[in-house]
Amino acid sequence: MQRRISPFASQNPNLVNTAFIIGFFTILGAWAFELIGGYEPCRLCLTQRIPYYAGLPLIALLLVFWKSIAPPLRIAITILSSAIFIWSAYLGSVHAGIEWGLWPGPSSCTGDGGTVNFSDLNSLDDVRIIPCDQPRFRFLGISFAGYNALISALISLLLLRSAIGQYRSSER
Repeated sequence: MQRRISPFASQNPNLVNTAFIIGFFTILGAWAFELIGGYEPCRLCLTQRIPYYAGLPLIALLLVFWKSIAPPLRIAITILSSAIFIWSAYLGSVHAGIEWGLWPGPSSCTGDGGTVNFSDLNSLDDVRIIPCDQPRFRFLGISFAGYNALISALISLLLLRSAIGQYRSSER
């Protein structure tokens, strides 16, 4: 009788690997839209990239050292990575809500004005403000921020599922 290898087996990093690939191509896509497509990111868009810059290297290290990391530490790193992408999903959801007008965005990128003094007028040519409340692109009614929220939630779920599987395997 053949023993079936579970995708949750402690030495099987498939879910973590899938999460990494999805995240890697997501940030690559964001850079491509900016550098090749000419879509300038707003301040909130740039903030949404921070979890990728923190989470992807952590996941890469986890994958590289998968077999040499003790299971409790590996589970903790997997959960930490998942938490980073929960933060990313939150940032994307907040930004999408601002775009849909569900709540106000930061005054620095929603165009409510504020005060201007004469010293600010000297540097007007150097400043380009990209509005955070006006999506530059929508596909199927979803903006970049909305897609980031959905993709980050998927990455987080994959990582959590892996952590649960690792825990179950380590109990045996």
